[in-house]
Amino acid sequence: MSKLQESLEGGKFTFTGEIGPPKGNNVKPALQEAEEFLKGNVAAVNVTDIQTAVMRVGSFALCIMLREMGIEPIMQMGCRDRNRLALQSDLLNASIFGIENILSITGDHIVLGDHRDAKPVFDLDSVSLLRAMTLIESGTDMGRTTKGEPNVLDGVPKFFKGCVSAPCAEEVDLQVMKLEKKVAAGAQFVQTQAVFDLKAFEAFMKKVEHLKVPILAGIVILKGAGTARYMNKKVPGVTVPDKLIERLASAEKEDVPKVTVQIAGELIHELKDMCQGAHIMSLGWGRYVPAIIEAAKL
Repeated sequence: MSKLQESLEGGKFTFTGEIGPPKGNNVKPALQEAEEFLKGNVAAVNVTDIQTAVMRVGSFALCIMLREMGIEPIMQMGCRDRNRLALQSDLLNASIFGIENILSITGDHIVLGDHRDAKPVFDLDSVSLLRAMTLIESGTDMGRTTKGEPNVLDGVPKFFKGCVSAPCAEEVDLQVMKLEKKVAAGAQFVQTQAVFDLKAFEAFMKKVEHLKVPILAGIVILKGAGTARYMNKKVPGVTVPDKLIERLASAEKEDVPKVTVQIAGELIHELKDMCQGAHIMSLGWGRYVPAIIEAAKL
């Protein structure tokens, strides 16, 4: 059982962090961030998978390196760039290296990235990838023999399967329906899109209470008022309240990190009784994660 699963099933309010692989093969800064600021402070660390369709190092390699450093990884697996053969093969690859936590995501569309002539795959989506993981855990894959029988695997891995949700989206009932499908497909934990609207998050949590799945609220570190305004314009399902933008905008430049830590800590403190943990997305400011956890006053 992974430490993440053990923590959530033990009822402990659980933190996860995140690093983004580089565009190039210099992985030292990302690994250093995980080693210095996330190790010991979070149960596990997400490694994004070609996030926002921008070409960079994939999730798999850094997950292996994190394990070698004694840091438990959460391998994000997107469906945009690989078909079901490659995705299932990568699941087996991950299991060989002891990577148990897998986060299933459909993936941002190619048009958002830096290779707009690339051909998106989307053979599976996040729900069908979860079903594939569940099938593999049962000892078969998605294919069939020439006689129509399920393919039997020689060696069966075990995963801790995760998915994402956007609790503060305008069409919240659609998000609830999607999450119901993901849990039915095998999802065992949920990490959410950024949460700033606590009332909307509380309402969402009540709507998904019947699913009995641990949910880690997404906490995005706001690097400044500009970041907050960008999120309001460009990130679907995320709304940063004007009062938070004003706090950041009115702070002196050298005080912005302090205000950022306060805001993130306050959000976690306010939502700690609504959910089972927080997923801190630091956007390269991982050095502030320990201070945010302290500011949450759990």
